[in-house]
Amino acid sequence: MKAHYLACLALLPLAASAIEPGPSSPQQAETENWMTLQINGRAASSTPQRTSPAEREQALQRWLDSNKHPIPEFFESESGGGSSGGSSQ
Repeated sequence: MKAHYLACLALLPLAASAIEPGPSSPQQAETENWMTLQINGRAASSTPQRTSPAEREQALQRWLDSNKHPIPEFFESESGGGSSGGSSQ
């Protein structure tokens, strides 16, 4: 039994090396470029954006108030802007 576990552990590095590094599509490469810009701050604004104490208080109060509403167990499919399947002309 222990030999089976040891064999599985020995094969783990081979499984990890099967994933090729780097982006898998041009879209993913572009997304990674934008994320890199955000991480290192090269595209950051030189103008700092500050909030007033009143704005911070309002934002905190909105966040606290959002916890007053219960999360429904499921959503009704009729409530919303979905289409009814028919065409109205």
